[in-house]
Amino acid sequence: MLWMSFPPLAIGWSAIPAIALFIVAVQGSPARQAFSLGCFFGALFNLLLLHWLTIVGFDAWILLSLVCALWCGFMGVGFALVSRSRIWPVLIPGIWVAQEWIRGTWPFGGFPWGTVAFSQVDTTAGRTSTVVGMLGTSGWVVLCSCVLVVLARAVHSRQHNSAMVSASLFIALIALPVLIPITAAGDNVGGVASAPIGIVQGGTPSIGMSAFDVRRAVLDNHVRESMKLAIAIDHHKSLNPRFVLWPENSSDLDPYRDQAAAAAIGVAVRSLNVPVLVGAVVGNPHDPNTILNAGILWDPVTGPGQQYDKTHPVPFGEYIPFRAQLAPLISRFDRIGRDFAAGRSTGIFNIADVTAGNLICFEVAYNSVTERLVNDGARVITVQTNNATYAGTAQPEQQFIIERMRALETGRSVVVAATTGISAFIRPDGTVQAMIGEGNTGSLVQIVSLRGERNLGSLIAPYITLIWGGGSVCCALAVGVRAIRARRSSRHKVVQ
Repeated sequence: MLWMSFPPLAIGWSAIPAIALFIVAVQGSPARQAFSLGCFFGALFNLLLLHWLTIVGFDAWILLSLVCALWCGFMGVGFALVSRSRIWPVLIPGIWVAQEWIRGTWPFGGFPWGTVAFSQVDTTAGRTSTVVGMLGTSGWVVLCSCVLVVLARAVHSRQHNSAMVSASLFIALIALPVLIPITAAGDNVGGVASAPIGIVQGGTPSIGMSAFDVRRAVLDNHVRESMKLAIAIDHHKSLNPRFVLWPENSSDLDPYRDQAAAAAIGVAVRSLNVPVLVGAVVGNPHDPNTILNAGILWDPVTGPGQQYDKTHPVPFGEYIPFRAQLAPLISRFDRIGRDFAAGRSTGIFNIADVTAGNLICFEVAYNSVTERLVNDGARVITVQTNNATYAGTAQPEQQFIIERMRALETGRSVVVAATTGISAFIRPDGTVQAMIGEGNTGSLVQIVSLRGERNLGSLIAPYITLIWGGGSVCCALAVGVRAIRARRSSRHKVVQ
């Protein structure tokens, strides 16, 4: 049921009864049983959610799902411990928040895919992200589940007063977020309220693991679509953008070393006569043994300029931890000849009076990366992504709802350029302004709302995670320590 809240089904509200059933299953269980139930729940959920990883390999799908399941196992133990407390409906959501924070942070930088809040963009609960942040929204959904459990038990035991109170609270938790003000309009905090921005989706010769075997063809596709956009602008069939966004890997050829690639990009940019943010794979000047996943701002006059290097490369996808030990065992790692290194700066670009914060692909799922962009003054968020490997699976849709939730959470327009889709303009309220569907090619220019005003969630979300998540885990640990001490003392009692 929890998987059903994510694409391809995307029934957001199914998360509430799903989590409620898990709570009922775990509450009152011994620690070992709670751990087993949590692992089973987490494994099944992640195996369904991450099935698109089978494109990479059956083993990758299984191993990542099982690693994520372990955190659900520990979470199940926490649920079982705090279920003895009178305030368990508050503590259980906090433990869920802590689990999502840890899973999205550790090991190897974490893997936040499957965060419950990501599934809530089309529900009222999603609106709470503007106030409490992404993890706070997950906590809100779990709180609704806890109240639903209390309500069901009150109805079952015919405690009419308790049932009425619980029902009222449940309805309030569902309905109150409607009152949270959400706007799709821009503001003048730090600049103009709107600006035209363009995107290009050039496509790849094939999809799956071989999508980029012909790297020059991918670059040529994006040059061709950019030239078409330039013609449309010249004939007044399209708005003239402030800048144009190309996808991640639109040039897998290093334009600093490949003169033909640089010339092709230069022709496209000069035809558009506006800066283009190009996604490219380039050499690392600090370490010749590694490469960088970069966004390069290419000016029609001066050529390549400011560059953002992806700060959160994907482990086992863009770099191989313990390469010396694992590479001889898994031949598929040979496809990653050199590791991607992590960048050292945030992706803030000042382009024609537009302050844009750039994310590359999976970075959009990481709270810390997005938070830094907003803190550094981003008035619009751009996402360069390449989903060609997973085209035809649920992955592009799952990433798209994350991008929509980021817009809602931050109050920023999100502009996405993907090689094979989904490319889109997303308003600050999370709604879709325009898009190029998966498998299509083309370009779009839209007037995008620019905002500098900060949502409350961007200011207090880290504290909510610390207080709610950390406090609940401390309570669970305290209950566990007390139980262990009580068990030990009972063993040492002298029977008279």
